[in-house]
Amino acid sequence: MTYGIVIASHVADIARGVATLAQQAAPNVPITFAGGTDDDGIGSSMSKISAAIDANTADELLAFYDLGSAKMNLDMAVELADKPVHVYDVALIEGAYSAATLIGAGVDLAAIEAQLQPLKIK
Repeated sequence: MTYGIVIASHVADIARGVATLAQQAAPNVPITFAGGTDDDGIGSSMSKISAAIDANTADELLAFYDLGSAKMNLDMAVELADKPVHVYDVALIEGAYSAATLIGAGVDLAAIEAQLQPLKIK
């Protein structure tokens, strides 16, 4: 079983930047991202998020997002996904980075989720 990361943001540069940061810390973890609308504006796109899920080579994914409509589109994309995707309501940068480093270190999903708890957005 392999785990990967998916990042969804309202801004393409934010999604790319968070992915770059996490990939630097965990170079062997599959990380894909989606940012902005279909016409590259500010917002989110279910089709871009679905493509990021599909492009990720891991068997199971941990997904992180920045704002409300990104979560809504992420949740819809998860419904259509062919693999398990866990969505986390945590701080985007800290959550994705922490999860990537923990996956890279071989930590199991339950322990990763325990580590993400303090980052939960209430």
